[in-house]
Amino acid sequence: MYNRKAWKHVFKLDPAKSLTDEELDQVCQSGTDAIIVGGTDNITLEGVIDLLNHIRRYPIPCVLEVSTADAITPGFDFYGIPVVLNSQEKKWLLDAQHQAIKDYGQLINWSEILTEGYVILNPEAKAYQVTHCKLPDRADVIAYAQMAEQMFRLPILYLEYSGTYGDPELVREVKQILNNTQLVYGGGITTLAQAEQMAQFADTIVVGNSLYENFDEAIATVNVKKD
Repeated sequence: MYNRKAWKHVFKLDPAKSLTDEELDQVCQSGTDAIIVGGTDNITLEGVIDLLNHIRRYPIPCVLEVSTADAITPGFDFYGIPVVLNSQEKKWLLDAQHQAIKDYGQLINWSEILTEGYVILNPEAKAYQVTHCKLPDRADVIAYAQMAEQMFRLPILYLEYSGTYGDPELVREVKQILNNTQLVYGGGITTLAQAEQMAQFADTIVVGNSLYENFDEAIATVNVKKD
C-alpha cells in the first residue's frame, strides 16, 4: 500500500472536464506523487471510469474523492470521503456518509477509506455553495483543525480554497498545531512559485483547476518536489 503521508504534490482531475489523451499522459508521467479523481457536480460513473482506465496505464497511486455514490467504482487505491466541517447542514457532515455505508457497507474495504475533514474557504466556490458552508474566521479554522486531529482523529485535514489562492499564513498556523493529521492544501495554485510557497507549510498540495486553464504552468508545479 502506498504511503500517502509522503505525498508532497498531487494532481486532481475532474471527470466533468476534459484534457487530451496526450495531456493525460503528461499528467501521469509528470512525477507527481498521486492523482485524485473528483469534482463537485456533473460527476458520472462513465467519466470516472474513463479517467481511471487512462491513469491505470501508469504506476501511480490514484484516489477517488467521492462526491456521489453513483460514481463509485472499484480499481482505485484509496477512496476519499469528504466531511465538510464548516457546512451548516448535517447532510454533509454525517447523513450522506451514513446512507452510503448503509447501502454499500458490506462491500467496503475499510483499509482503502480516507476520511477528509474539509474546511472550504472560498464563498465563490461551487463546493462551498453546494454544501451550504459558513465562512470561518482564523479562530474557527484553528478550532476545526484541533477537532479534526484531537477529537475525530481524522487522517486528513483539507484546506480548500477551490478556484482562488489562499492565505499562506493561515496554512502555516494550522500546520503548527497538527502532529498526526495530514494537512492538505488545495486552491488557486497556478505557478511553481505558489506551489513552493504553500508546500512550505502544507504536507501535501493539490493542483487541479489550473490543468484546464494553463496546462504547461500547472505541470511545472511538480518541480516543487525537487526543492
